[in-house]
Amino acid sequence: MSYDFSRGGTPELTIAVATHKPYRMPVDPIYLPLHVGTALHPDVCPDMQGDDTADSISERNPYYSELTGLWWLWRNVEADHKGLVHYRRHLGSPDRARRRAEDPLDRVVTGEELLPLLERHGVVVARRRSYYIETVYGHYAHTFDARQFDECRAVLSDLSPEHVSHWDRLMRSRGAHIFNMFVMRSDLLDAYCSWLFPVLFELERRIDPASYDAFGARYLGRVSERLLDPWLWANGITPAELPVVSPEPVDWVAKGRGFLAAKFLGRKYERSF
Repeated sequence: MSYDFSRGGTPELTIAVATHKPYRMPVDPIYLPLHVGTALHPDVCPDMQGDDTADSISERNPYYSELTGLWWLWRNVEADHKGLVHYRRHLGSPDRARRRAEDPLDRVVTGEELLPLLERHGVVVARRRSYYIETVYGHYAHTFDARQFDECRAVLSDLSPEHVSHWDRLMRSRGAHIFNMFVMRSDLLDAYCSWLFPVLFELERRIDPASYDAFGARYLGRVSERLLDPWLWANGITPAELPVVSPEPVDWVAKGRGFLAAKFLGRKYERSF
């Protein structure tokens, strides 16, 4: 563990903000701006901490997206609590007054607000995303390649059979904690990553990401979002939830159109919303 907190984060709580470009960041000292994919694009954020130092999988960013940042945080930062958010998605404050702030970054959760939640729950996640008219499996099958979910289940059957029933439960449900946004007590994050990455590495071996275009090749990051709930359930963890805050406007019309076109016209997603 070689990180010295000179670029962000604290020994008590460090949350990596995964980004692939310079962007506005929260000012609370718990946040560590982290350039993901630095090994492939070293000149994009030269003054930012990169995910390519020490123990890293930075060169696999085109397949793993923000998870190369999670790996780096897990393997190289020693803090009591650690977490991951994104440059355009943050965990929001539980304070209703602060959630009305004009600047979205003023609505982002602080370390002072997070630590009591972590003491009580051990894990804090983004508020559950609901699909309402279809299941988690159905939504993914309409928008991406369902074979990825099917093969993930097969990997779990081989490597972690005790998680299969929890995976099946999520597939039947109509909502999930997604986005790969969470903060955990360090021992829990260590346990989660020690379980998560072997599953994903085996899935990568079975379905070559290079067989897709650049958007489709990031499927390992997308599948990983649906592995959090099965792991939480298998370990009897009930996390605290926080709202999601975006520093930039969300195009809900485009998101709705994309969802409806996928469900009723069979058009797979071709970009992130």
